[in-house]
Amino acid sequence: MPIHPQEFTTIRDLLRYAVTRFNTANLFFGHGSSNALDEAAYLILHTLKLPLDKLDPFFDARLLQNEVDAVLRVIDQRADERLPAAYLTNEAWLGGYRFYVDQRVIVPRSFIAELIPEQFSPWVNNPDKVENILELCTGSACLPILLADAFPNAQIDAVDISPDALAVAERNVAEYDLQERITLIESDLYTNVPDRKYDLIVTNPPYVNAASMSKLPPEYLAEPQIALAGGEDGMDLVRNIVEGARSRLTAHGLLVVEVGNERAYAEAAFADLDLTWVTTSAGDDMVFLITADQLQ
Repeated sequence: MPIHPQEFTTIRDLLRYAVTRFNTANLFFGHGSSNALDEAAYLILHTLKLPLDKLDPFFDARLLQNEVDAVLRVIDQRADERLPAAYLTNEAWLGGYRFYVDQRVIVPRSFIAELIPEQFSPWVNNPDKVENILELCTGSACLPILLADAFPNAQIDAVDISPDALAVAERNVAEYDLQERITLIESDLYTNVPDRKYDLIVTNPPYVNAASMSKLPPEYLAEPQIALAGGEDGMDLVRNIVEGARSRLTAHGLLVVEVGNERAYAEAAFADLDLTWVTTSAGDDMVFLITADQLQ
């Protein structure tokens, strides 16, 4: 049965319709929202340019017909094209920060973002003495922007192999007026990185193993696959990152690596290292640390 926009008059009407539409389409939620209701509320509020944290006051507000039409277009696009919501709104939120995104970068998400406000305590003893940070596989530059606030005395080199991703990163760095502190570098990991040592090397690299890549839902397939695929065991880039860190860390430097659900593969790949697994909201399996001493 065709939908007649005139049948919708309030946000309540549209929210109910969107939740049903999303659940019927069996959408996957893994890019900010965890369920159809939250995703629908976000898309509706963003489209109507209303505060994203204030749904209740507007629930029964009557909408203009052009507003209804605009919301229905977004709902249909999300359900039909299976694009992450962030690509429809050109924004994503991480650690309370807003970032511009489009399909040139993966949608910002990282458990490392939970650790940055605490300045990687207790492993970083004196955050004020952190002067040089290297962030590999930067994508939208979300992590270096968080790092710049957490480590106010640090200069940050942010690296990505994709010129398209770096164009998005440049926009976000400018948005936060951090051009003087964050240097964007097009490089295959360490290849074009300046010859200096870093107090911190931070990375959320491609780490999805081949078996998992073959089972990704359409929402993840809409993202740049180069930013996800990590080879047969997911550790292809991680091995190079760990090896390269041996000569790139200062004497008391720290390497921070996110590997998602690949803890077993990481421990197998680095059986000679005593990896320190850090607790995040997802448990103890997502992020590991290695000190410079361990790599010598």
